Amino acid sequence: MEIKKVGVVGCGLMGSGIAEVSARAGYGVVVREVNEDLLQKGLARIQRSLSTAAAKGKIAPDEAAQAWERIHGTLNLADFSGCDLVVEAAVENMALKKALFAELDGILSPHAILASNTSSLCVTEMASVTRRGDQVLGIHFFNPVPVMPLIEFVRTILTSDETMAAARQFGASLGKTMVTAKDTPGFIVNRLLIPYLLDAVRIFDEGLATREDIDTAIKLGLNHPMGPLTLLDFVGLDTTLFIADAMFEEYKDPRYAAPPLLRRMVLAGQVGRKCGKGFYDYH
Repeated sequence: MEIKKVGVVGCGLMGSGIAEVSARAGYGVVVREVNEDLLQKGLARIQRSLSTAAAKGKIAPDEAAQAWERIHGTLNLADFSGCDLVVEAAVENMALKKALFAELDGILSPHAILASNTSSLCVTEMASVTRRGDQVLGIHFFNPVPVMPLIEFVRTILTSDETMAAARQFGASLGKTMVTAKDTPGFIVNRLLIPYLLDAVRIFDEGLATREDIDTAIKLGLNHPMGPLTLLDFVGLDTTLFIADAMFEEYKDPRYAAPPLLRRMVLAGQVGRKCGKGFYDYH
């Protein structure tokens, strides 16, 4: 099946990035938000990103203009009816995602593929509310989507070979490197990343070293681009906590049990760069 038109549910950080890279690859894109204010903020984010890419010489100015022309914003899920692939990039809430998948299943053409950008939730559970389980998969992008080179495909026990082939063709057209994982919490990246981040919080809370020395040790000792506490601030402490809780619920493994400090910081609203304060101060 050839994908020509892409729908994106959500125009936040991830959704706007997915819409942008799809448009830059030549696809017609429909991106939906729940209200006009969020939609305009998301579209403005795409425009800024395209302008920045053109200013830095990543793409030609006329390519940026053409990509922008391919993007259509909407508040109505019915506008996805002509899409060949819809990527859901809504908040990490299973009840919401299942409601979206059930509604989209009734709107989309029989051939269309439904995907979730979830970083940890069960894709099979989302597929269970549709009549196209063989055409559902996870397509997990990484933030910022226009920059990060990886796509993590999540194949459920229902996903067909044809769906995977179409998804991989789509990923290749975006210029991404692709990996495939089974539908288990955390997939590949977060399954390995979350215990590492939680351990960093634990050793900081235990007073083993300062936050700066923990980050410097990992950056220079393991040649990572940033240390774990800086990375936590970048990802969002609330996002990390959500994924850790989902993984602990599934595996009951103490490696995924969130440290009390992480939970307290989230309760206090200190969730990282997006709010101005996390392990570091960004004001």
